[in-house]
Amino acid sequence: MRIYHVLRSCAVLCFTMKTTLADFAEIGYIDNIPEENEMTILSAANLSRRFGKRWAYARINLQLQAGEKLLLIGANGSGKTTLLRSIATLLPPTLGELTIFGKDPKKELDFVRQRIGFLSHRPGLYEDLSAVENLQVFARLMNKNITKEQAENFVSSVGLEIRAEPIKAYSAGMRKRASLSLLLLKEPELIVLDEPFSALDPTGIDEISELLSNMPVAMILVSHQVERAAALCDRCILLEDGLLRWQGPADKAWNAWRASQQVQS
Repeated sequence: MRIYHVLRSCAVLCFTMKTTLADFAEIGYIDNIPEENEMTILSAANLSRRFGKRWAYARINLQLQAGEKLLLIGANGSGKTTLLRSIATLLPPTLGELTIFGKDPKKELDFVRQRIGFLSHRPGLYEDLSAVENLQVFARLMNKNITKEQAENFVSSVGLEIRAEPIKAYSAGMRKRASLSLLLLKEPELIVLDEPFSALDPTGIDEISELLSNMPVAMILVSHQVERAAALCDRCILLEDGLLRWQGPADKAWNAWRASQQVQS
């Protein structure tokens, strides 16, 4: 019966599924989606996004609780980043309902965005300013009063040396650290991260992992470093061809990932 409903939904959305649900029998399939309650800060119901005739993701149902950390995995082109951008209110869904902090982002966009911190592949920093100067500028934009010393402390807390050079002279890893310092400045209630470990060396990954693990806020992250990211998270969902194919505890993420790769090969 479950297979029938899933295949019927895919047919309605003109999806072509490359794998069968039986391939995931050993690790579970969309297992026990949590019900919304007073601790729910994000709820998605039948969330779908289409580009032309192609559905980037479809029929996504999930909830996120306060303080919960969720890992989103899947192969390239599975819809991870598109879904992440919709959650970050940067790309509205085509269909479905999305509620964040009890608000509809279409109606309360400013309220929602003030409480979300988003880190993508692009740093979003002023190239001609240093990391400290960027923090000072963004603090003013957020109506926060911070001293230069406080800005330097934010920068140091992500393992970045205090430098006078502008961001355009920074390495990719240094830019990532500078972007993370902005998250600390904003103090969001929900952090959305797209490949937070990219461009970082092993030491940098360890430092950023420790920083993220100590942040007592809800978090959704996409990462190809499944084992490393899973260690930070409570729960994991796996997307394939834009569909939520599996979800379960984060310590089962690597098994789910390997199973999906074996099916595709």
